[in-house]
Amino acid sequence: MAESWATLGVDLHLEPTGPGVRRGLTDALREAVRSGRLAPGTRLPSSRTLAADLGIARNTVAEAYADLVAEGWLTARQGSGTRVSDRAVAPPTGAAAPRRPDHHPAYDLRPGTPDLGSFPRAEWLKAARRALAAAPNDALGYGDPRGRTELRTALAGYLARARGVRTDPGRVLVVAGFAHGLQVLGTVLRARGARTVAVESYGLDAHERQLRAAGLRTVPLPFDRLGTDPDGLGDVGAVLLTPAHQFPMGVPLHRDRRATVVDWARRTGGLVLEDDYDGEFRYDRQPVGALQGLDPDHVVYLGTASKSLAPALRLGWAVLPPGLVEEAAGAKGGIDTCGALDQLTLAEFITSGAYDRHVRSARLRYRRRRDALVTALAEHAPDAHVTGIAAGLHAVVGLPPGTEQPVLQAAAWQGLALHGLSYFRHEATRTAPLDALVVGYGTPPDHAWTGALNALCRVLP
Repeated sequence: MAESWATLGVDLHLEPTGPGVRRGLTDALREAVRSGRLAPGTRLPSSRTLAADLGIARNTVAEAYADLVAEGWLTARQGSGTRVSDRAVAPPTGAAAPRRPDHHPAYDLRPGTPDLGSFPRAEWLKAARRALAAAPNDALGYGDPRGRTELRTALAGYLARARGVRTDPGRVLVVAGFAHGLQVLGTVLRARGARTVAVESYGLDAHERQLRAAGLRTVPLPFDRLGTDPDGLGDVGAVLLTPAHQFPMGVPLHRDRRATVVDWARRTGGLVLEDDYDGEFRYDRQPVGALQGLDPDHVVYLGTASKSLAPALRLGWAVLPPGLVEEAAGAKGGIDTCGALDQLTLAEFITSGAYDRHVRSARLRYRRRRDALVTALAEHAPDAHVTGIAAGLHAVVGLPPGTEQPVLQAAAWQGLALHGLSYFRHEATRTAPLDALVVGYGTPPDHAWTGALNALCRVLP
């Protein structure tokens, strides 16, 4: 049986022009190579395939290939096919100079990323195979905007067991990470008439930008040793908090203030957005339960797989009050925008127990790193005051007044990537700035951790 046109070889886009088919094809191929559109080493379709695609004679393609081989633009070897040669190709006149690769620091102690080398590839692959084998055909369609029911069911059970969240699968919205969830909620808040969202004095400016992009103004709340002070909430439409482990200061919200936040939400109808970004990683005592457990009708619980597994999964979840589900699903869009196969894999990963095993293993590894950090600082920088170490993937290292910027400059010379506390300070915060480093101990791989600690100790005053 003759092969179908649709099954032949690889695709190559060409538009032969000029007098004569052979010359037009030769010129088009030469220009594609000269311009860099066909990179050195690129394998070209066979003469038979390209002839079928272009509707011309096979001999015409073979002759054009032969011409360009003779000129040095292409190479042809038995068993390797016809490829673009490795000769240097001059960029077209006026082309922008190629970008230099971004500089990578020798050590990266910026917070926010886990140890990517510890991603459980083998267990994830097993879960992916099981999930794909069991997936119904409709899993390959556009899907429910709330996300796959398998993942929503798995998350509802896990969050209830591990984080004290009160929910059911129908109130779980799967999102593409925390930023996407915040974008969805910002759209909902704006549509409801909210104009202002209270945020913490120290936090990620990316979250503030996300809220501002939704047309919302952000105002910072005061902060002290008990955490964020909610007394000044007033008539804002919502408040964004990290109550279990404040980022970046690292303290849990005091129980009296947790109650104050919930009372405010009940009294005013405001919404509490709870960011539980690293709730699984608690080292010295029992985890602080989710604030959502105190009032599921006024608190939106937000979590992701970015810290526990990897940011590249782009999977997060929002546990919504009952009256917010339809609005949030509508703001997300009419179809599921999160990869269904990854959702099914994560559901299988959770229900099989692999997620719990991975979190426990990661918790032990990060605790060892944290302990090594505290020990090294006590030995080499005894005046440095370390806080926020009961949980999470970072520590706050206090510095003498006026020394934060010099330390960061010294770190840059050492090839050490660091963030100072001022990097996370809201621009409208009224309290005096504090000098400190926010040291992430999640990012470096195990083999680089000792070197990273040594580099840090060298730059401390």
